[in-house]
Amino acid sequence: MEVRAATEVPWSDVEGLFADGGDPSTCSCQWFRMSGPAFEALSDSERRDRLRAECAGPEPGPGVVALRDDVPVGWCGVGPMSGYPRLGRSPLLRGTSADWAVTCFVVPERFRRQGIARALIAGAVDHARASGADSLVAVPVDVAARPAATAAELYHGPLALFLEAGFTEVARPSAARAVVRLDL
Repeated sequence: MEVRAATEVPWSDVEGLFADGGDPSTCSCQWFRMSGPAFEALSDSERRDRLRAECAGPEPGPGVVALRDDVPVGWCGVGPMSGYPRLGRSPLLRGTSADWAVTCFVVPERFRRQGIARALIAGAVDHARASGADSLVAVPVDVAARPAATAAELYHGPLALFLEAGFTEVARPSAARAVVRLDL
């Protein structure tokens, strides 16, 4: 499996990952990039157009894509905190600082439970490091505290995945939600 910056793959590879329906098809990795009213004011296609422009823009781009035999199998939103104003204002991160964030995972159902999220987080860390990031933060779900979490609730990723990748839990704003950080 190979993980590449979204700016390095064809738009059709990214677009296909968000086309399976559900939350990814309506969000297009825009939720943390704007205020609630601004997000709600855009149609699904306008959000998709924004993601397309971000993928065509300059590095570091909006995320990374996992490819298996040149087939896109997963997405991880990762980028500078300056690109995620909603996340930066979130009470979940109060008292926590980092210059980059991992915001979400999109792995189509047919590719789940195959180690793709693990490859994505490793690729996200590598991408952040290569782009000059000093630290990464994320707000994963602790499935031990919330064993009935749905796939839609797990778009932030499971806590265990981040801990395995070397992140450290730095805060626990709720029983099921942790804040993790990795210094690069």
